[in-house]
Amino acid sequence: MSEPSPGAPGGSQLHGPVARLLRPLVRLLIKSGVTFPALCELLRELYVNVAEYDFALADKSQTDSRVSLLTGIHRKEVRRLRGAGAPVNVVPTSLSRASQILARWLGAGEFTDEAGKPLPLARNAREGEVSFDQLVGSVTRDLRARAVLDEWLDRGLVRIDGEDRVVLIERALLPGKDDEQLLYYFGRNLHDHMAAAVANVSGEGPRFFERAVHYDQLSANAVRKLEALSRDLATHALLAANREALAICDSDPGGPHRWNFGLYIFTDENESPASPPSEAKGKT
Repeated sequence: MSEPSPGAPGGSQLHGPVARLLRPLVRLLIKSGVTFPALCELLRELYVNVAEYDFALADKSQTDSRVSLLTGIHRKEVRRLRGAGAPVNVVPTSLSRASQILARWLGAGEFTDEAGKPLPLARNAREGEVSFDQLVGSVTRDLRARAVLDEWLDRGLVRIDGEDRVVLIERALLPGKDDEQLLYYFGRNLHDHMAAAVANVSGEGPRFFERAVHYDQLSANAVRKLEALSRDLATHALLAANREALAICDSDPGGPHRWNFGLYIFTDENESPASPPSEAKGKT
């Protein structure tokens, strides 16, 4: 086993937390037909890829021997796997454009009301009214607004009201069950949350904001009330952050950096009480 990096927790300390965080993923993999040997091959590729690129020494070429030392994988396997299985982070074109259009509809002043809610938009450009054509045109000239509207109607993202206006359906902001975007955000959001938590545990620079409010030993009724409350709070926070981000980005010259602000809510039955009912309640 290679020596841990300064500031990083020891390997034995990670066994329990890693087993807990991987359990839902293993459940998904088994349910999806991904076998243990297939996962092992993926992990070999990832171990080699991360050691090759993330642990390279300045002004020195990374060697098979060093990658083997860092990962515990035999040099012959390292030689076979180097350059293979590199993580690919490509945003699907349709998702990227849809996200940009939705972001403007939810955050730009000309497409929202005084309360910050998305306005119903005229299907076609009409004098004195903001239209769906304007919305799409404010993001891209490569797509016809009619094509976007037809796709969104088919996917249930929007509906047409009695005044021939395009209305955003709130539930449509959530990815569909078998949608390409669901899997994309599954990888992206969990990666970023994990990356922030790992950086905090490793002591790499300023700590990222990562907090949660959690209560145990609750009734089903209490959980339903808290989930509804937290959904409202989370939605308001995300919409406010989107409005501010749009305003900042309108005057930003651009650069290589990215930003992600995420929230999650989870409810479940305790597998086993962590403490007696008299002690169990909340923590922030």
